[in-house]
Amino acid sequence: MIAGKEHKSTLSSPIIKIAIVAIALGMIVMMISMSTGFGLQQKIREKLSGFNGHVQITNFDDNYSDITLNPISTDQNFYPSFDAVSGIAHVQVFATKPGVILTAKTFEGVVFKGVSSDYKWDFIQSYLEEGTLPKYGDEKSNEIVISTKLANSLEVGVGDNLNFRFPKNDPTRLPNFRIFKIIALYNSGFSDFDNSIVLGDIYHIKKMNKWQEDQVGGFEIFVDNFDEIREKANEIYVETPSTLDAKSILEKYPQIFEWISLFDVNVYMIIGIMILIAGINMITALLVLILERAKMIGILKTLGSTNGSLQKMFLYNAGYIILKGLFWGNLIGIFMLSMQYYFGIVTLDPDTYYVKEAPVYFDWLFIVLLNIGTMVLCLTMLIIPTLVISKIDPVKSIKFD
Repeated sequence: MIAGKEHKSTLSSPIIKIAIVAIALGMIVMMISMSTGFGLQQKIREKLSGFNGHVQITNFDDNYSDITLNPISTDQNFYPSFDAVSGIAHVQVFATKPGVILTAKTFEGVVFKGVSSDYKWDFIQSYLEEGTLPKYGDEKSNEIVISTKLANSLEVGVGDNLNFRFPKNDPTRLPNFRIFKIIALYNSGFSDFDNSIVLGDIYHIKKMNKWQEDQVGGFEIFVDNFDEIREKANEIYVETPSTLDAKSILEKYPQIFEWISLFDVNVYMIIGIMILIAGINMITALLVLILERAKMIGILKTLGSTNGSLQKMFLYNAGYIILKGLFWGNLIGIFMLSMQYYFGIVTLDPDTYYVKEAPVYFDWLFIVLLNIGTMVLCLTMLIIPTLVISKIDPVKSIKFD
């Protein structure tokens, strides 16, 4: 039925080809929607975590901004390592202060984020476009890292100096003035942060706020498994003093995480629709194939074949057709995703999607399960049309005109 030359000139041949194309297209759409949907989720989570950590420990206060006002002592049982809670990868200190950058032509309001020698630079390093990252330690440093977008807005570059003005809590007093040197530019594509975050030495915030040497604005904690972030945040909260608050980025940016959680619904809906369409095409193809082979079915029945054995024969044939569609779908889908992964052909608006290019996430286990699920569901749907075989009368089907 499959390899015979006469099969190519039958009525079912173009219908079977259409079914193969439908399965292949369905697999391509499912792979792209899954890889880009989950990839976008992963990239947004990665960027939010890179700028804020997974969990932040700060003082309890009525301050709802990202500015740290009340200092915390570094003499804590969870610093520099949080041994009381398992699954903690890293702990680092930080402090933030609002400021204004002044140039001869323009000015920009920014948030100066002070970090220390324990800062995890891996995230910024992955988006570094120019310059070298600073090393903060015991001695104060006037070197800063800003985004390429902010540098273009200010018309400055690596090696240039910037004048900062930091307001004091008492508006009647003159602000603090500082001059910093740009030594690196990064571009994360997350415009909300790229437009405002300046990374510098935490020493300057301590000095301007008149904090003690062992005082910081807060702690950023990274966990090993992002999927456990909510549970780990609760454990961290329990293990910290009652004067401190532990808040995960899920709580800090609920609107963004609620938005990206909708991707799951969209992806699974697309997968369901594509499998349904592929199944309907296969049902049509199989029905045509069965009706076209009615005479053969009648002959086999007269020779003693049962309805069950004939159903299996046609299901095997349908399985071959599905596998052929899955093969081409996987081949083309992986090729298209690889092109996007390495060359970033499809671009996005970073102001809307927080990324410059459509991200690709390869989860080979999910792809394997997607293929198996498509195969099983399509074959399950094909059991119903094979019941037509039991209705075929051998006498009528082999009767010659």
